[in-house]
Amino acid sequence: MEEQERATADEHMEPASHQANGTPNGQTAEEAEDRALMEQFLLNPAHDYRNLQYGDTVDGTIMRVDKDEILVDIGSKAEGVVPAREMQSLPPEDRATLKPGDTLLVFVVQSEDKEGRAVLSVDKARQEKSWRRLQLSFDSNEVIEAKVINYNKGGLLVNLDGVRGFVPSSQVSGISRGPETQKQSDMAKMVGTAMPLKVIEINRNRNRLILSERQAVQEVREGRKDELLTTLKEGDIRTGVVTSIADFGAFVDIGGADGLVHLSELSWSRVKHPSEVLKPGDKVRVYVLSVDNDRKRIALSIKRTQNEPWSTVSERYHLGQIVEGTITQLASFGAFARIEDGVEGLIHVSEMGDGRIQHPRDVVQEGDVVQARIIRIDPARKRMGLSMRQPSDAAEHGTESASDEAA
Repeated sequence: MEEQERATADEHMEPASHQANGTPNGQTAEEAEDRALMEQFLLNPAHDYRNLQYGDTVDGTIMRVDKDEILVDIGSKAEGVVPAREMQSLPPEDRATLKPGDTLLVFVVQSEDKEGRAVLSVDKARQEKSWRRLQLSFDSNEVIEAKVINYNKGGLLVNLDGVRGFVPSSQVSGISRGPETQKQSDMAKMVGTAMPLKVIEINRNRNRLILSERQAVQEVREGRKDELLTTLKEGDIRTGVVTSIADFGAFVDIGGADGLVHLSELSWSRVKHPSEVLKPGDKVRVYVLSVDNDRKRIALSIKRTQNEPWSTVSERYHLGQIVEGTITQLASFGAFARIEDGVEGLIHVSEMGDGRIQHPRDVVQEGDVVQARIIRIDPARKRMGLSMRQPSDAAEHGTESASDEAA
């Protein structure tokens, strides 16, 4: 009995290959051939179907372009379809050029609809691509360019291939700091223009993209400044534009970098404040006084692009000549009068008239135009003595020497 049971158990444990007409692994010849064909089919890249899911971004091949949809081969079991609502970011002229065989970047919105086709989006694909590129720009501190499409009270709206970004007004160098109406006017003029930008904040999950034109311009200028500093040298003459004015001088853009024209280098004439002779936007010729590569500073001069008036003063003036001058400054010992730009003379208090004069302001005020006689000229020391007294008075009192000493 036991031997019979063991024989029965042995029959059930016997390898299946011994039960299938002797073919390997228990397969018939026909089954083995089918299996080989299936493996060959699966190894063919043309049949390597992708299992696409929501959020995948893939390159597809256009199969057909219809009025309301585009049929796309995305390597899945069935083709995908881009409905009209999912390609609104495509400009009409770009859509008109699409044809079968073209490659199209698409975003999987739905892996399979009721007809078994994947629902795709060109809009979301462009957005996704843009977000990735913007993230790279943010990470690499890169300057990009975008067109202004609109504005609101707070700033400018820009479009970067389907992604809308915001540029706060405080981050735009060309927007006025004045009244709100002026700011709105400035922003309205920028709609439709392209501007350099830097991404200063990006959050894909919140669809938040903040950019700065001011930082982008500053970085571009820094790059230009570095390049300019390597080529600029003392003695160069450049043409520039006044960008701003301070109490101590004016800043001039000479092609990518600002240089400082100190108050003393604005004119050969006495200048109390740069606003007397310059305003932002003025185009000027400047002389390069010095270039400090380490501190990235450029010193400029306007007056040195002009002839120094004292070098030829002896050709235009002589002792005893009566000249017209404008009082520019009062001092306890006398008054300075401008004869021409860059040439001033001193009217000593003793040369202002008869009798004792306590202070020049008792006789003249700044801005007064007076007639005076030249009593001394010293071009080397850039000094000229003047007298408002009659020649006979000056001779009687011998005041020429006094004015000479004061000058």
